[in-house]
Amino acid sequence: MKRQKRNPNDRAFHKGYVAAMEGRNHDSCPHENGSQHQEWVNGWRQGRQDYWNGFGRAAIAQRMANM
Repeated sequence: MKRQKRNPNDRAFHKGYVAAMEGRNHDSCPHENGSQHQEWVNGWRQGRQDYWNGFGRAAIAQRMANM
């Protein structure tokens, strides 16, 4: 069975979250404008907040599985 394509906004959120956890800057967003840019920034903010709160790798993996 073929997998359905992911929603581009969900993918942008996930990529932003991962970027924040890797310590990348907010300005490294690959999207210029639009909903994908906003979702990437939202993911980055959530990831940065989790990073500051000291979430470990196991907690991060569990959070990403739930998203």
